[in-house]
Amino acid sequence: MAASDAIAALMGGNAVVQKPDTQTALTALWSLELMREAGLPSRVWQMVVGRGSSIGGALMDNADYMMFTGSTASGRTIARDAGRRLIGASLELGGKNAMLVLDDADIEKAADGAIAACFPSAGQLCVSIERLYVAESVHDRFVAACVARAQRLKVGGSYDFSCDVGSLTTPAQLQTVTEHVDDAVAKGATILAGATARPDLGPLFYEPTILADVTPDMTLYEHETFGPVVSIYPVRDDSEAIARANATPYGLNAGVWSRDGARGRTVAARLHAGTVSVNEAFAAAWGGVDAPMGGMGDSGLGRRHGAEGILKYTEAQTVAHQRIQGFTPPARIAPETWAALLTGALRVLRTIGSR
Repeated sequence: MAASDAIAALMGGNAVVQKPDTQTALTALWSLELMREAGLPSRVWQMVVGRGSSIGGALMDNADYMMFTGSTASGRTIARDAGRRLIGASLELGGKNAMLVLDDADIEKAADGAIAACFPSAGQLCVSIERLYVAESVHDRFVAACVARAQRLKVGGSYDFSCDVGSLTTPAQLQTVTEHVDDAVAKGATILAGATARPDLGPLFYEPTILADVTPDMTLYEHETFGPVVSIYPVRDDSEAIARANATPYGLNAGVWSRDGARGRTVAARLHAGTVSVNEAFAAAWGGVDAPMGGMGDSGLGRRHGAEGILKYTEAQTVAHQRIQGFTPPARIAPETWAALLTGALRVLRTIGSR
């Protein structure tokens, strides 16, 4: 994201000052280094590293446009400050993303898709799935398939492909995940997989976790966990699945699994989410070159990628060059006559244009 947002702004004709997330600054700095090696002038894309609470004000006070990815609370502050300065802003914020498994879904493929959607980067992706709504007729088979796959995932900190799930990023994030799971279990949630920290592997590891019997009084029911935790809910039919998936102030990403592509797309169109993938986790919607990506509701405003992702960094300007005769009547022609002449001329031009 650090590279794609900045490069889109550069393509729109801008210079960029970027503050990367302090957890992932090296990735952004490496992208900048590669761009400079490719010939980008050094001052066109500049990087400042630090906490938003320390340097965010200076960035906002001097920017012509603000692109932000982060929490909904911070996004509201940025939107307020952008409104005060009358500058544009694009905000990709939090989410409580849902995946729907319809009664005609290929269960094995849907289970693979759920694992791919819930646990990459230890669930620390803005588009990760945290809620699974499964048709009652296939619920038990799907749950069994998901649990078996989750239990086979290898948790570890290697730098190769030998591990499936890595570490959380900060002690605060581990605390959030632990508190969400412990709160749910204390209030009656059923542990189907995981729900255990792994200090034997490192200070911030947590097992891929699947919970059932999650109820509205539990914190993780509607609040974003941003970790390797997902809850599963049985639903009677498509309408209930859609209603429950939409029963959130967020609207970032969602998924639908069905053997019937037209049915999947119909359900997808009814979901309150900026991106919805049918029979896929999120890569198709995220990686499509022409596909705009962003959130609805508390998940933000504006879009990245596609034409919208570049045009948002530009200002539309009209330059009208009137040739020959203007719209005001010449001195010797009465206004009524001039109006009739203009109307007739416009009809002729419309006829010529249609042909």
